[in-house]
Amino acid sequence: MLRTLAVAGLVMTLAGCGLAETGAAAAAGGVSKAEEIRQGKQTEARVQQQLDAAYQQAAEQRRAAEAASQ
Repeated sequence: MLRTLAVAGLVMTLAGCGLAETGAAAAAGGVSKAEEIRQGKQTEARVQQQLDAAYQQAAEQRRAAEAASQ
């Protein structure tokens, strides 16, 4: 019983000083960071696809130019 009261008192103390809010804010920040990382990876993949397409187009243009010059 004494242990339960001690834990309850500690929880109330921490809630009163804002530590519980800090933990909730940190958890929310972690979720937003994870979302930010996911979006960054999607952007990176999209840019890589665009670069690949540009390289392929440039290679096709070189081949066409070489074929025309022969």
